[in-house]
Amino acid sequence: MIKTVTLNAAVDKTVEVQDFRLGAVNRISKLQLDAGGKGINVSKVIQALKGESIALGALAGRNGEFIQAELERRGIVHDFLFVQGETRVNLKVVDPVNSTFTDINEPGIVISESELEQIEAKIFQGFTSETSLVLSGSVPSYVTPSIYRRWLERAKALGGKTFLDADGELLREGIKAKPFLVKPNLHELEKLVGQRLPNLEDVVKAARNILHQGVEVLVVSLGAEGALFAYEDQVIQAEALSVDVKSTVGAGDSMVAALSLVPPGEDYLQRAARWAIATSAAQVTTPGTQPPELDTVLAYLNQVRYRRLT
Repeated sequence: MIKTVTLNAAVDKTVEVQDFRLGAVNRISKLQLDAGGKGINVSKVIQALKGESIALGALAGRNGEFIQAELERRGIVHDFLFVQGETRVNLKVVDPVNSTFTDINEPGIVISESELEQIEAKIFQGFTSETSLVLSGSVPSYVTPSIYRRWLERAKALGGKTFLDADGELLREGIKAKPFLVKPNLHELEKLVGQRLPNLEDVVKAARNILHQGVEVLVVSLGAEGALFAYEDQVIQAEALSVDVKSTVGAGDSMVAALSLVPPGEDYLQRAARWAIATSAAQVTTPGTQPPELDTVLAYLNQVRYRRLT
């Protein structure tokens, strides 16, 4: 079983605006509402890939009820704690004329320490060595940035496989727990190491340094340049696929979902790269944060090209 955690859930409101302009009146041509938040997105894609997960975290208010209803409609198992306030709405502005994607995200709800303890109890109820834990995205204000580290360490102590997709101090602290897999994008990796990484050799060096800290697998998403995958003594770069992009929201989450389902064994890194790139490519061809179709992912699998760097 894969458990995904979303402490900063959101209703993703995706609007399409032709030729979006700052400081001007813009008219929406299409609108879509989705249950969102990075862990929730991971659970949606896991289901699309015929895997099983349980989505956990915090929800609030009518927006939280909308998210819960959407998960139930999709048949995704969930066990969220409802707290005071209102789950945020994240606005995604898609401009197909200029090929731009703009995110405007609201702040999250407030979660107390006692509520975090209740969420933690839900996470570790029935947690065994056969359980994977996926911690994704930001946390609300006043939640300590060491929260992911705490939960990752507890999951590892129980023999579970751990996945981390976070930014800033959450990422920095989380790496100290030595999770199985960490997936930053290039900007997040640069913030982590405190310097620009202008070429691929610099990214490879930074990746190796993180592996030396105890992380087993590092996946760095590079946007149009694809992604870099590092594991043991291997580093490979997989190329991005050329597809008709409708929304970039959830591309990284879809990679995490695919990676959480790749079993260990021979050619692990190559299989992980193919599934991550194919699933991400399929994700960006869908509007809003709708999960991709499995048939689309399978069609892209054999199109993925990669090269070994070390």
